[in-house]
Amino acid sequence: MAYLAGRMVIAVEAGAPNNGKGEETRARVKYARIRGQSYPYVSAQAVRRWIRDGMVELGSVPSPVTRVGKAQGKAQKANTEADPVRYADDDLFGYMRAGAKKDDAATTLRDSPFMLGTLLSVEPVQVTEDFGVMSRGVIEPVLHGHEFYTADLAAPFLLDVPRIGTFTVPTSEGVGRPNYLSQEAALAVAEAAAAGATPVTFRHQPAVRLPLEERRNRAALLLEALAHLSGGAKQALHYGDRVPALLVVVPFQGGVNPLAHCIDSEPGVGARLRGDVLRQELRAWEGEWEPPVRIGWRPGFHDEQRLVFEKECAEELAAGRIVIDHPRTLLRNLAAELREGRHDGWFDDPVREAREAA
Repeated sequence: MAYLAGRMVIAVEAGAPNNGKGEETRARVKYARIRGQSYPYVSAQAVRRWIRDGMVELGSVPSPVTRVGKAQGKAQKANTEADPVRYADDDLFGYMRAGAKKDDAATTLRDSPFMLGTLLSVEPVQVTEDFGVMSRGVIEPVLHGHEFYTADLAAPFLLDVPRIGTFTVPTSEGVGRPNYLSQEAALAVAEAAAAGATPVTFRHQPAVRLPLEERRNRAALLLEALAHLSGGAKQALHYGDRVPALLVVVPFQGGVNPLAHCIDSEPGVGARLRGDVLRQELRAWEGEWEPPVRIGWRPGFHDEQRLVFEKECAEELAAGRIVIDHPRTLLRNLAAELREGRHDGWFDDPVREAREAA
C-alpha cells in the first residue's frame, strides 16, 4: 500500500474558525454559495497551519519563514527555507521558492505529500451575525459585528506515504520537477547523504531518500498532530474543540480516495457515515485496499447514526475488516505502529512502479 486515504469531520458549535474578508467593523466567516444556499467552510490552508502548529507542540522544529520582495505591491512573497531534509514541515507540506527570472536554477519546489480538501459543511447553514458594542471608557460607543455558525464540516485527505522523505533530483532534461531539489540545494542533498540518505529511482526519476526511521517518524508526527488538532480564529469569543469528531482512514494502492461519498448529511441532524456506501466502495476496490478500515468516532457525536452504521456494517465489524475507536486513540495507535515498523511496506510503492514498468 502506498497511500493513506481518509475523510474527516470537524464539529463546529457556535464558532468562527476561519474568517473571510471583513468590512470595517464587521468580521465575516467563509462560506460558499451552492445551489443558492450557504455552506460554511474552513480553508485547507488554515487547517494545514493548525497541523503545522501541532507538530511544533510535539517538538518538531518548523522551517523558518522569510518575507521577501517589495513592502507594497504584487512582488512581495514569503518563503520557507525550502529544506525538506532538515525540516519535516517542508517535507510533508511542500513549498515553492522561485529564484530570479534569469536564474531558474535557483527555483525549487515540492508538491505536498499530504493533500487536504476544504472542510465544507455537509449541509446548508444559516450564518448568524452577532452584534456587539464597545462602550467601556468611551463617550460614543463603537458598534461592531461578527458572524458565526454551527455545522459539521467534512474534508477528504490523502497521504502519499512513499514520497515522505523522498526527493527527486533534477536532470538536464528537467526530470523531477514535481518534487525537485534545485541546483542551489545541492548542499541539502549532501546533507541528506551525510544523514544516511541513499540514492534511489522513485517513480522513474532519480531521487534521494532519507533513512526509513526518519520517514516513519515524520508520518507518525503528522498523525499525532491530527490527534490533538486545535486552532482557528475567534478563540476568545468562540472557543471550540477542533479534534475530528469523525474520521475514516484506509490504506490504499492508488492516489484516489474511495471515501469521497461515504459521509453526507442526515437532514436536520448533521454528518452521517453511510455504511451501505462504504461497503459498496470497498467491494468495488477489493484488492486495492488493506484492512482494516479504521474509523474514529467520538462518543456523543451523533450516537444514533453510529448505531445505524454499526448495524449496516455488522458483518465487516465482526470480521475485523472495519474497526471503530476514538479518533485520538486511532491516530496515536497508528502513529505508534508506524514508528515500530509494522507498516514499512507503506513506504515503498512496488505496485505502482510495476504498473509503470509494464
